[in-house]
Amino acid sequence: MFIDTFWSLLPAIIAIALALITKEVYSSLFIGIVVGGLLYSSFSFTGMINHVFVEGMIGQLSDPWNVGILIFLVVLGTMVMLMNRAGGSAAFGKWAVSHVKTKAGAQVATIVLGMLIFIDDYFNCLTVGSVMRPVTDKHKISREKLAYLIDATAAPICIIAPISSWAAAVTGFVDGVNGLTLFVRAIPYNFYALLTIVMMFGLTAMKFDYGPMRQAEEHIKVKEIVTAFGDGEGLLGASDQPTPPVSSKGKVIHLIFPIVTLIICCVIGMIYTGGFFEGTNFVDAFSGSDASVGLVYGSVAALILTIVFFLLTGVLSFKECMNSIPEGFKSMVPAILVLTFAWTLKSMTDSLGAANYVAGIFESFADNGAIMSLIPAVVFIIATFLAFATGTSWGTFGILIPIVVNVFGSNMNNELMIIAISACMAGAVCGDHCSPISDTTIMASAGAQCDHIKHVSTQLPYAITAAAVSFVAYIISGFFRNWLLCLPIGVVLMLGTLFAMKKIQK
Repeated sequence: MFIDTFWSLLPAIIAIALALITKEVYSSLFIGIVVGGLLYSSFSFTGMINHVFVEGMIGQLSDPWNVGILIFLVVLGTMVMLMNRAGGSAAFGKWAVSHVKTKAGAQVATIVLGMLIFIDDYFNCLTVGSVMRPVTDKHKISREKLAYLIDATAAPICIIAPISSWAAAVTGFVDGVNGLTLFVRAIPYNFYALLTIVMMFGLTAMKFDYGPMRQAEEHIKVKEIVTAFGDGEGLLGASDQPTPPVSSKGKVIHLIFPIVTLIICCVIGMIYTGGFFEGTNFVDAFSGSDASVGLVYGSVAALILTIVFFLLTGVLSFKECMNSIPEGFKSMVPAILVLTFAWTLKSMTDSLGAANYVAGIFESFADNGAIMSLIPAVVFIIATFLAFATGTSWGTFGILIPIVVNVFGSNMNNELMIIAISACMAGAVCGDHCSPISDTTIMASAGAQCDHIKHVSTQLPYAITAAAVSFVAYIISGFFRNWLLCLPIGVVLMLGTLFAMKKIQK
């Protein structure tokens, strides 16, 4: 009765609406999960209990991919705690404050660092957050703005980086054609990702904000941030526990070494899972890697090397290093809890056939002989809606990319197919960027130590602005089919929109 119908989207809609209304994410997600269980079991209480907890929550927590991500988060939390206790973050903060003189400079530094860490969006969110928080705090940049800059340089950067876990995921969803070649050709048409980058630099250069973000920025001007982790008011992961002691021997190298080691080890871990050391070339190994397992291998190796380095340089004792492990775990508990609920909610919508329902809408559009030139714009809207409702970009890729390939017959010479696939990827990232139940959005909140709902509400107007301009760009590209023409038009439209917003605000 409720399978493969509009009702399949109801759990996600309820969870998102409640989260935005109540500003409380845990209960909102849980209520959405319960609604999904009731619909699936046709309002049977015992059936709902079994579906929610056994097939849903326990099933998600026993999934190897999800377990790998949770281990990766715990290790990252531990490494962040180690860097903080060793004094590396404080030393970098002092160095950056002396070299980054302006608020605009701090924002540009955050954006550039986010663009450089393109391997994985989780890694990006937590690393950029831990490194740049002291700098943005000093220049009185709100945690909401920091969370936006982190989120906007996570998924949008990964989706245009050929060497990333996202590229590996996308290529895995394409059958019958060279997935990596298709991914590279689609990059210039990924308007949402590219225009989001333009938007960040535009906002920084024009020195203005709008909507709830403006209120957050004005509020922070008169409010002192007490520590590098915020004042504890409404922060995701904030705690009443005393701050652990920080070593006075810490230097910038005690921040740089763990991060560089983590990047190198994660790359090695990912290509190892792809068979690189068994003779597979680098590109194929990365495309065929198991990102979850590879990130676990890399992060654990980096953690061990970091501990050894800290012991050899004498900034921390062995006991202090070991004490950082449970502290790092505790710092990730709120993010892990929200991720667990988000994954369970996704399993509810999956079991109700939300993917099939949305895919059917798209296929009926294509089958009804609609104007083919408008398909990229339509794909962008559908992908955005699906990713927003389910909170997953990768799931959206898996649903829509094979459909797009089938519609166009796997013809790599068909430029419209390239544009449509890029629109699918862009829409998935856009919906993921907007959704309060997205794991990347949750990680951005955790990385910035920002209240999750505040991050979502302040980021949403910016994401919608970039989405609107991208939609127009996809309409144009559907007719002209040349990125050398369409991309500059999109950039001009984005900058023009920001200029108009600033004038209207004044």
